[in-house]
Amino acid sequence: MAKSTLPVIQALRDTAQRLATQAPYQWGHMGSCNCGHLAQTITRLTKGEIHARAMQRYGDWERQLIDYCPTSGLPIDQTIDEMLALGFTRTDLTHLERLADPTILAAIPFERRNALRHNQRDDVVLYLRTWADLLETSLLAGIQLPDLTPAPQPLVSSHTASSVSA
Repeated sequence: MAKSTLPVIQALRDTAQRLATQAPYQWGHMGSCNCGHLAQTITRLTKGEIHARAMQRYGDWERQLIDYCPTSGLPIDQTIDEMLALGFTRTDLTHLERLADPTILAAIPFERRNALRHNQRDDVVLYLRTWADLLETSLLAGIQLPDLTPAPQPLVSSHTASSVSA
């Protein structure tokens, strides 16, 4: 699963928020689908720019991720590079396109999970928010705060205090 870092969590939350507020969504469009929206958030490219990059090689996001080569020089591979550099894995992105990660699905209430559709905006928003929540929980579980209680001060007897002032 993606790294539990603030930038990854923020990218998921920002993508979910943009989708929830009616950003153009089209599952069959490489720049407006599930991965396309996350790519928009991470790369700041438009849906058209992402789609144009993807069309330079055959296939949907799953195929692009299988064929990904960091040294190809293809623009879509540069887009994928940025997503991987932030902390996502190729498997994460493949699962996102189909809303298929078993860990994320297990955290979604059973009745919603069974009706989840990979090409429905509200289901994508739920998946992204659930994923962000899981990563946030993991991040917070790994934080150990220092003990901030003051150390007890040694008692100073009156005999010691008078000899110190002399």
